[in-house]
Amino acid sequence: MALWLALPAVARDHTPPPVQPATSFAAVEVHENEKVAIAAEPYDTKEKESIFRVDYLAHGVMPIRLIVTNMGDRSISLRDARILFQTAAGDRIQAAEPEDVERLMTRKERMGGKLPMPTPLPPIHLKPKASNKEIEADFNTFEYQALVVEPHTTQAGFLFYDVSQLRNPLHDAKLHLHLLRDADGQELFYFEIPFNKYLESKSSQMR
Repeated sequence: MALWLALPAVARDHTPPPVQPATSFAAVEVHENEKVAIAAEPYDTKEKESIFRVDYLAHGVMPIRLIVTNMGDRSISLRDARILFQTAAGDRIQAAEPEDVERLMTRKERMGGKLPMPTPLPPIHLKPKASNKEIEADFNTFEYQALVVEPHTTQAGFLFYDVSQLRNPLHDAKLHLHLLRDADGQELFYFEIPFNKYLESKSSQMR
């Protein structure tokens, strides 16, 4: 089956959602002393992920919206930041690049939906970019790109994670961030944002 068959049948207005402070979201960690709040909002339903051109969930890819709010008077840098999806078992998954997503989707199509167990090593990038234009367009439009968050501002964008080997990827999982730095280059305390907060909020909304 060709990759384009995974695309929505109806054209949509593919625009990022409005930017809101990190404290507006359920899954958030606030560092009062450092005056930084970071939230993680999974796009784990068909309705939410309809903003994208590609059905990532159907191929085991979880879009996670990262929201970073700088409440202080000095800028913070994410230039060296490591932003990892930490599973319930403690494994840490790096954010995917466009070519990783295309390779995963292509491999799944060829194997009839069955994927081999992942290797513990980071993916090897065989191509500079994906050939699928819709994947490239989604990353260009939605991927988190702000290396610096200026004082009293919020930056937001998406990261995409391969969770194809996880039955319940968000349960007891966390978004782990480290190597964020202040204006002096000093490393901030690491962030661990539990996705259970999001799941609990989602459950309460359904009652």
